[in-house]
Amino acid sequence: MPSKIYSAATIGLDAQTVEVEVDCSYGLRSFTIVGLPDKAVEESKERVASAIKSIKLSPPHHQPRRVLVNLAPADLKKEGSLYDLPIALGFLLSSKQIKFDPEGKIFLGELALDGRLRPIKGALSISLFAQKKFKEIILPEENSKEAALATLKNSGKEQIDFKVIGIANLKEAIDYLEGKKQISPQKINSGELFKETDFSFDLGFIKGQEYAKRALEITAAGGHNLLMSGPPGAGKTLLSKAIPSLLPSLSFEESLEVTKIYSIAGLLAEGQSLINLRPFRNPHHTTSEVALIGGGNPPRPGEITLAHRGILFLDEFPEFHRDVLESLRQPIEEGKITIARARHSLTLPARFTLIAATNPCPCGYLQDSEKNCTCTSSQVQMYKRKLSGPLMDRIDLTIEVPKLKYEKLIASGEESESQKIRLRVEKSRAIQGKRFGNDNTERKDKILVNAEMGLPEIKKYCQIDSNSQGLLKKYVDSGFLSARGYHRVLKVARTIADLDNSENIGYRHLSEALIYRIREG
Repeated sequence: MPSKIYSAATIGLDAQTVEVEVDCSYGLRSFTIVGLPDKAVEESKERVASAIKSIKLSPPHHQPRRVLVNLAPADLKKEGSLYDLPIALGFLLSSKQIKFDPEGKIFLGELALDGRLRPIKGALSISLFAQKKFKEIILPEENSKEAALATLKNSGKEQIDFKVIGIANLKEAIDYLEGKKQISPQKINSGELFKETDFSFDLGFIKGQEYAKRALEITAAGGHNLLMSGPPGAGKTLLSKAIPSLLPSLSFEESLEVTKIYSIAGLLAEGQSLINLRPFRNPHHTTSEVALIGGGNPPRPGEITLAHRGILFLDEFPEFHRDVLESLRQPIEEGKITIARARHSLTLPARFTLIAATNPCPCGYLQDSEKNCTCTSSQVQMYKRKLSGPLMDRIDLTIEVPKLKYEKLIASGEESESQKIRLRVEKSRAIQGKRFGNDNTERKDKILVNAEMGLPEIKKYCQIDSNSQGLLKKYVDSGFLSARGYHRVLKVARTIADLDNSENIGYRHLSEALIYRIREG
């Protein structure tokens, strides 16, 4: 008699039910898996047979039986090794070697040859999906804490009635299902999830550069994109690496978003169940377009998705391939990336803050007062042309980072400067959260920071007085500001006003925003 076990497949960052149907009948010995399995699923036949043999039960090839495994729906590509456990249990149920009720349960897990269960990718995504349709999820012990996050609601303060059962091996799974062994559901202590983090870099370590530090504060407060230009060794990279110390911790909902991404990508650290520190991604300038925006076969999250709700730092900005940089334009604007292929399309979140660093010219010493630039004018122009106008128009703040004098380098500074700025950033973000909270209760993609405002929000929250309107008119009419630039200046001014604890955008707030926006050349 055919048996049916429930499992799941991950599609992007979401999951879908997969029915594992197993039919055992007497006939010419065979073990066939159908339903668009990939190579890893095909190879599960050998792992399942060896694991069943290790617990002293009869594997598929020990008797003259025909075993057919169907993974439904048949038109969905099945990938990975997570189907080992449901296939093994489905076979044992169909061949009447074990007896249990599979209804209301979903199974995941890769089997070792000795029957142990190995961890899988995407446990959190599947668990979040499963708690809406099933009563219980059974998966490897190492994934149980991650999967148990799905039992939390109301910012991690309450738990829902959904069992997460972590098992160590196939024998333990069978004993639990047959009622021979009791396994307590995995519980999460929400107090242990959010811990204070010691940051490697503090702005206090960087001497001088007060102008750049102010720009970083605005960037952190409002989620605005930033470009730093300056000679080699001026501190651009160090400033960028210090920005995580200015950012507030992720909320519980944001943490779930980020953890889902890293779980699917297989990048969760060993023993880590929840990510509460904002991502900081720093890909090399030789990174390919697929690695940066995502894709491949099967499609996987790229760097912009891994930087979701955090920072994407691109050092040596003009050295990236032009097509790679141009591919950033849509996700910067929309906060997501849609990867379209012949048979399917996939939309991944990409709500990141871009921080880029560049030299003013190939040698790095253009307009340096003490060191001569060795570049020709054509080389300088070619270097600058690597960054297109449409891409630069999406960058909110552009600053010069000058090299430091000896007196600045040896000057004493505050060791905990980041902590003071972070308090101001957190206060500013609290103002933004209160501003957008009431208007976005029904929206799936909520606005969290000023940089995410659309035209309706800009019109509502970025009102300016007549003097400010006259200043903006001057810059728009003279061609210094595009329509996009006009709206982005207003958003930056709104953030500066929030940092100033001002309800209205003043002339000085707009003037400062324009200083960061107007570029030379």
